[in-house]
Amino acid sequence: MTAPERPPVGSGFSTLLYKELLRFWKVSAQTVMAPVLTALLYLLIFSHVLESHVKVYADVGYAAFLAPGLVMMSMLQNAFANSSSSLIQSKVTGNLVFVLLPPISHVEFFGAYVIAAIVRGLCVGAGVMAVTLVFAWPPLRAPVWIAVFALLGCAFMASIGMFAGILADKFDHIAAFQNFFILPATFLSGVFYSIHSLPPFWQKVSHFNPFFFMIDGFRYGFFGQSDVSPWLSLAVVGASFAVTALALLVMLERGYKLRH
Repeated sequence: MTAPERPPVGSGFSTLLYKELLRFWKVSAQTVMAPVLTALLYLLIFSHVLESHVKVYADVGYAAFLAPGLVMMSMLQNAFANSSSSLIQSKVTGNLVFVLLPPISHVEFFGAYVIAAIVRGLCVGAGVMAVTLVFAWPPLRAPVWIAVFALLGCAFMASIGMFAGILADKFDHIAAFQNFFILPATFLSGVFYSIHSLPPFWQKVSHFNPFFFMIDGFRYGFFGQSDVSPWLSLAVVGASFAVTALALLVMLERGYKLRH
């Protein structure tokens, strides 16, 4: 595959978007291939250990059930990583000023980072799906729901990544955000299990986790079954993205922790 096409000179938004796309594409072995390999290892280990012990949906093997969850988890984590790492890297190295000086509006700034993160998330998701199809073939009942939750989930996580990147002052802060928020939230979202297998208390706790709704809605597109209504999941994810995006746009307009 070739690198993204260079935008026309003088277009601030397209130039920033091109820069963000090229930033992860130039190291695709690290930003795309490595997450695909990680997801494959999860699939091999968990499906081998739990295939004969876990049955979530009738006529659906555990490997097939696990595949969509791994795809979505990989997309969410990498969408977050793309926007957060780009902002903190620019802040630490001091080159963020070259992004802020051109006449780019805060909306264009937000759009470029979010779209680039979505593209990376979708690339990783496509790679994970391709390798999981070797081991399991989940059905495809509602592809529109798959596309909606993939795009909206990646957009939400890209926004969270920008939020973390703006607040962080060094790489350790991003690592702490990932270790204490992103990883626990994704692993406790039903990627490897149905929340109906949990005790009642933890089932209720799961409903306060937006990652659960993203993964459950995405999985509904494959099986036509879910732990909660896909419309509820769509409402929760959409509202979460709207609130985060609005807060980010206000922060960007004021230059909070970006213009010192």
